[in-house]
Amino acid sequence: MTHPIRKILYATDLSPNSSHALSYAVKLARDNQAQIIALHVIEEISPGNAALVDTYLKEGEREKFFEQSKAFVVQQLQGRFRALCEKEFPDDLDCLERLLAIEVCSGYPAEVILQKAKALDSDIIVMGTHGKGFISQTFLGSMAKRVLARTRKPVFIVPLPKETQNA
Repeated sequence: MTHPIRKILYATDLSPNSSHALSYAVKLARDNQAQIIALHVIEEISPGNAALVDTYLKEGEREKFFEQSKAFVVQQLQGRFRALCEKEFPDDLDCLERLLAIEVCSGYPAEVILQKAKALDSDIIVMGTHGKGFISQTFLGSMAKRVLARTRKPVFIVPLPKETQNA
């Protein structure tokens, strides 16, 4: 018996392929009357690099930069979601309502995706993978591979469309 899909964790790195994966997440949400939580992880810098950065920044500037980055990501995701709903699902008045939340965190992406999937009790993880010619046909992207190897939840991995792989 399959588990119903009610909550989708859409993990994004804001790459062009992540927009392609978003359309799959929205379609999956529509088909299952589910909600989407969008997650973007800003990768942490190593402690050594953080100390180096802090020597050039005034106190609190690194945190201020993170907050600005977070606001930018939220704005980008809201815009992408709105544009997708208007373009691909213009007759679905509930399309925008499917986006339950946007979460922006710092950490190591695969770890945070796995932690959030569990903490948010998501039913499925949707994410894109990069297409890099022949290699993409043989191997998954490293982030998708790490998530897939360590979760017990279904993972829907969306490859980059063939027409954009050589662009």
